[in-house]
Amino acid sequence: MKKLSELKKDESGIIASINGDARFVSRITSIGLTPGCSISIVKNEKRRPILVYSRDTMIALNRRECDGIEVKEAAV
Repeated sequence: MKKLSELKKDESGIIASINGDARFVSRITSIGLTPGCSISIVKNEKRRPILVYSRDTMIALNRRECDGIEVKEAAV
C-alpha cells in the first residue's frame, strides 16, 4: 500500500484506509472519500495541493491530508 501523496499523475487506486483524528476522518468521508472508493490523480506537483478525481468530482487535498490516506494500487 502507498500513501495517497505517493501516487503520480494519472495513477489510480482504491482507498484502503483513512488514518487521523476523528475530525479529519469525518471531513474526508463527508466529501465522499471512503474506504473502497476508487480514486485517480489528476495533478501531483511538488509543494502544491494534490488534485484527485473520485465519484465524478474533482477534489483538492493538501499534502499533509494525503499522508493519512492509504491506497491500494488499482489493477489496470
